[in-house]
Amino acid sequence: MKALVQRVSQARVLVNGAVTGEIERGLLVMAGFRGEDTPKELEWMVEKLTGLRIFPDDKGKMNRSVKDIAGQVLVVSQFTLHADTRKGKRPSFAKAADPETANILYRLLIQKIKDRNIPVAEGVFGAHMDVELTNDGPVTIMIDSPLESLFAPTGGVPKALARGKENELLVSG
Repeated sequence: MKALVQRVSQARVLVNGAVTGEIERGLLVMAGFRGEDTPKELEWMVEKLTGLRIFPDDKGKMNRSVKDIAGQVLVVSQFTLHADTRKGKRPSFAKAADPETANILYRLLIQKIKDRNIPVAEGVFGAHMDVELTNDGPVTIMIDSPLESLFAPTGGVPKALARGKENELLVSG
């Protein structure tokens, strides 16, 4: 799973000109899922997103999370985060989860954030969306889940295997 996170002072999503999700101060999360993602990956990502200290404290240091500031989260599904642009000029999205799986993971991600008592707005899965935002900072951070980092950019060969270190693949369960 990948998440492109932007600290925003406001953000909203429109589908066919109608607002479907809108927040004030908080995080805009563009979420991309792979077929191998699991609820464990989602839980890790939710912990990271809700605890990420990228909001300023009283001294201006990035030391507060979205939860600390009573902020909001806007989640938008974005399979294009898994684009592979190494060959040719047309991106491949072979690493992205199929739409049915991605929608299940998207709904689960939103619910897990809501379960932490953080207000969540959302885009419309699979729709063509216009996303408007005011990036505060700007602060934009790409987060890869632990599973994401196991795969090399060469078509799904785990990095540990590519280095000949099979024992690094033993991940508790």
